[in-house]
Amino acid sequence: MSYRNKTYICFDGHEDMHYYRLMTAWKAHDGNTFNFHDAHDLNSARDTSTEESIKRQLRVRFANSKLLIVLIGEKTKNLYRFVRWEMEVALNLGLPIIGINLNGSRKRDGLCPPIIRDELVIYTTFNPKIIEHAMANWPDQHDDLKRKGIVDFYHYTDETYKGFGL
Repeated sequence: MSYRNKTYICFDGHEDMHYYRLMTAWKAHDGNTFNFHDAHDLNSARDTSTEESIKRQLRVRFANSKLLIVLIGEKTKNLYRFVRWEMEVALNLGLPIIGINLNGSRKRDGLCPPIIRDELVIYTTFNPKIIEHAMANWPDQHDDLKRKGIVDFYHYTDETYKGFGL
């Protein structure tokens, strides 16, 4: 079994790429505080010859991932070919999932993809402080809740956000 230390980031590559790029910029700018091992660094997954070929490359990323981040934009819930498949794989692997709302919402809202709507997921807004907090804390909380058989959605309180100056 491989060592899982990567973060797999799932997003609408056509509409929300700039949010993904911003996250990698946060990491490059201040890797001491906002840091993650991006599963996208493992392979390029640019082979467009077949859907199965791309999914095979994505499975390599999942094999090294400990966490899934879903960037939830306006169209994310309607994407099935890869984005929904990525969330399905993460659920099947039991990976903790952080849903990051790109619209500023701090909770699960109407843009949430149906596949994760009733799953054990924590939702945040798009901000490096709260995302880093979720990345550091949610995996352990997720595992504890899962062991207890709890399946529900979560979000951080306004007090948690205030503690980060948000």
